[in-house]
Amino acid sequence: MLRKLTAGELSSTCDPAIFNFRSTEEIEPLSDIIGQERAIRSMEFGLRINRKGYNIFVTGPKGTGRTTYTKAAVSKVAAEKPVPDDILYVYNFAKPEKPLAIFLPAGRGSEFAKDMERLIEEIRREISRVFDDEKFENQRQELVEKYQKMSVELLEKLEQSAKADGFTVQRTPQGFVTVPLKDGRPMNQEEFDALTEEERKQLEEKSRALQSRIDETLRKVRALDRKIREELSELERKTALTAIDPYFEEITSKYEEFENIIAYVKAVKEDIIKNLAVIRAGDREKGEGQEAPMGVSQSLPREDFFIRYKVNLFVDNRATKGAPVVFETNPNYYNLFGKIEGRALFGTVVTDFTMIKSGAIHRARGGYLVLHAEDLFMDPFAWDTLKRTLKTGEARVENIGEQYRTVPTVTLKPEPIPLDVKVIIIGSPFIYYILHDYDGDFRKLFKVKVDFDVEMERNPVNMKNYASFISHICRDEKLLPFEPSAVARVIDYSSRLAGDRKKLSTRFNEIAEIIYEAGAWAAMEGAESVSAKHVDKAVEEKVYRSNMIEEKLFSMIERGEIIISTEGQAVGQVNGLSVIDIGDYVFGQPSRITARTFLGDAGVVNIEREAKLSGKIHDKAVMILYGYLGEKYAREMPLAVSASITFEQNYGGVEGDSATCAELLALLSSISGIPVRQDLAVTGSLDQHGNVQPVGGVTEKVEGFYHTCRIKGLTGTQGVVIPSGNLDNLILKREVIDAVKEGRFHIYAAETIDDVIEIMTGVKPEEFHRKVMESLKEMADKAKEFFDGENK
Repeated sequence: MLRKLTAGELSSTCDPAIFNFRSTEEIEPLSDIIGQERAIRSMEFGLRINRKGYNIFVTGPKGTGRTTYTKAAVSKVAAEKPVPDDILYVYNFAKPEKPLAIFLPAGRGSEFAKDMERLIEEIRREISRVFDDEKFENQRQELVEKYQKMSVELLEKLEQSAKADGFTVQRTPQGFVTVPLKDGRPMNQEEFDALTEEERKQLEEKSRALQSRIDETLRKVRALDRKIREELSELERKTALTAIDPYFEEITSKYEEFENIIAYVKAVKEDIIKNLAVIRAGDREKGEGQEAPMGVSQSLPREDFFIRYKVNLFVDNRATKGAPVVFETNPNYYNLFGKIEGRALFGTVVTDFTMIKSGAIHRARGGYLVLHAEDLFMDPFAWDTLKRTLKTGEARVENIGEQYRTVPTVTLKPEPIPLDVKVIIIGSPFIYYILHDYDGDFRKLFKVKVDFDVEMERNPVNMKNYASFISHICRDEKLLPFEPSAVARVIDYSSRLAGDRKKLSTRFNEIAEIIYEAGAWAAMEGAESVSAKHVDKAVEEKVYRSNMIEEKLFSMIERGEIIISTEGQAVGQVNGLSVIDIGDYVFGQPSRITARTFLGDAGVVNIEREAKLSGKIHDKAVMILYGYLGEKYAREMPLAVSASITFEQNYGGVEGDSATCAELLALLSSISGIPVRQDLAVTGSLDQHGNVQPVGGVTEKVEGFYHTCRIKGLTGTQGVVIPSGNLDNLILKREVIDAVKEGRFHIYAAETIDDVIEIMTGVKPEEFHRKVMESLKEMADKAKEFFDGENK
């Protein structure tokens, strides 16, 4: 049944009297999010469950407070959990290309790194001192003299043996050679040539026998050389151990409860003893068997040799309170998973374990990692690596290039870090459902969905919570306090934003903008508090900054460039209503819908569809319209009609089904020849039974037609027909409500197409349908006559 709406049904106004305060200064600011009970319960569950795969995806439109709440909720839970261990990377003396990971309680990592640095400095100083000591030099000299004496004795004995056989032994660059003697002196070549064959043979036999003794003596000398080197090395080792043992015992006793530290310190001690020659060297000398740190040139200065004894404090949790909460705002691959840096040296790039840098995933170990989906998917490698990390439960540090090298190269492969982290991704519903439908790993890894709504119930509790929210904003941003009337205006604006008088918007970013701007207008005026007029001013100015396109379109209507009739009647023409969304602003605009009918069997032709300007929902709506026509008028005879429907002066496309009522009315008017009122506009979807269904943007549509009528001149008969189901969505501006109250504008609520027909044509529905049926029958008869004539 058609019903004319009163001014009181066109909006819902918050009564400032419900607030028992004089300004928001007097009330407690809101500390928690409001209107998101589902999201809060889901988040609390997701944060408390400690099972693999129960990571969290926070979804919902931007501006609903999802990021702010996530930070607050995660930080609250993290504060109750223990601080995780520090992570250190140290040199692997057995396999230099695979640095070792060591874990120490929070704060002990930096302490151990400093202790090791101090230890190495003290050891270097002590080794330098002890080997420069006169006592060590005396011991060393005694050993050298002892073995030199033994070597001399062996060589003297060899010389004496050679003389007894008539030879002398001479040292040459090629080794020791035997020379025969004559009269106690070496025989020259002439004297040797003067010997008989028998004498030469005897000398050669003696020389060969002597050469065997020479070789034996040299073997003994070399053995003495080896033994002296071993004893000198052992002397150096004992001397060094005597000097450095107290320092190692000190650090060992300090970290005695950590087996991995004890093992590492022991390895450091052994490596120092092994490389005493390098440590003692004053330049670039290398000791026997000495290895440079992985990736470091063998010709580096001595100082770079000591890199191997440094400690890379990979993750430092000494300042962390509770479990870490890491918000990575730029989640590219390296920021998330760390990297191995390098430095240029002699035309190449070198690296070592001290250049291994941590990523957000490592710093969040034992806690929470929060990411934004839009940022995460900007990096083509980040998402797959994150999934692999969560599945394996360990985080590896490797540069991207290593995965795609055609020729394998030797590089650092740090020991993986065991992972215990809960990842929270914040993203849009679109991203969530794309991942849920097309990524099987996503469903296994992100089992908790935290869904933020865009609206909540408008009840006394939530309205008072809104006041507390405004108080919170005012205190945080140092704004002037809000009076109850200003709070009421913000609540009314919130309902308009939600598009429902029984709801409040949870798009707190947009609400906060109005609060900021109202406070600014009040401050510019020199007021002591923010009143209703300042909120109204903020809303008006916000609209003014964004509605230039709206003003230009209505200016074109006023000048007649866009043809809209707001008076009289016309056949086959109806004022429909549409909504235009330009991103930061939404407004309604009337559209002239026309229909033309003629003999034929093509049915209803949607000109927008033929021109590829129609969306799928609008195409469906036109087919529903045709279904209604068939059921209503073609049960006893075929429809021998062709019809075309279009939105005149539409160049940007049509989508949605809210014009179905207007399109059907235009079509029936064209068929029947009954004119339709042009001072009324119609919006409403239609089902195949002729019931009028609710549509979106009804507030903007009504205001759009009112604006058109106002600029063309209000006659007192103009108005809009809307679906009855949209009554709760009406939140009109004060200007429109006043016009309705004064009888200058009218709004009607329809339940069926018959209600629309009666108000738009002034004809009773039964009479209207009878006239349509007669016209269709007449057209069918003419079509039959035409085809019969053609067949003859």
